[in-house]
Amino acid sequence: MSYKFLLFDLDHTLLDFDAAEDVALTQLLKEEGVSDIQIFKDYYVPMNKALWKDLEEKKITKQELVNTRFSRLFAHFGMIKDGIHLAERYQFYLAQQGQIFSGAMELLDNLIDRGYELYAATNGITTIQTGRLTQSGLAPYFNQVFISEQLKTQKPDALFYERIGQQIPGFSKEKTVMIGDSLTADIQGGNNAGIDTIWYNPHHLENKTQAHPTYEVDSYQALLEILDKL
Repeated sequence: MSYKFLLFDLDHTLLDFDAAEDVALTQLLKEEGVSDIQIFKDYYVPMNKALWKDLEEKKITKQELVNTRFSRLFAHFGMIKDGIHLAERYQFYLAQQGQIFSGAMELLDNLIDRGYELYAATNGITTIQTGRLTQSGLAPYFNQVFISEQLKTQKPDALFYERIGQQIPGFSKEKTVMIGDSLTADIQGGNNAGIDTIWYNPHHLENKTQAHPTYEVDSYQALLEILDKL
């Protein structure tokens, strides 16, 4: 076994963020009396993804993202809303969502049986990610959960991984691999930190970035097979 420490991204890798987001948005928009919820969702989802991309590229701060995305959403439809209040309500609803992808729990069971140490490494808001992990039932699988808000740095910064390494007993870059779906966050982050990466790409997306995954897999079974060969 060439790797000992497996760093797992959460959203879109183990946790089904799209499903969680859809439920939480529905609850928030209903609470705000929105009648055509789908139109609001259709605008919010790509806007939110663009804001997270801006955060990765350091164009905005996490606080700016969190506090303004819902005021921007409602402003697009001609309504003035308190973005901070809406952010708190959304976080409340999202933290209760624990949807995971089929086979995720079995994958982690399998990896622990094989002797790997599992760690979560996620860009996100602490209350949301810890709540969702608890709801999902995945929390006990991880020796530790590293969240960008707590580390005060985020993927793809090399500092994110440096701070993780400082908290893992016996940490070695050579014995570590980052597993995730995002080329710009997970894979580029591993590249920046000098850590091997496994790009989880179930939708067979084309790599149009500067990130270079060490390995690429399209399923949990393929992930296990890659690790078996190493």
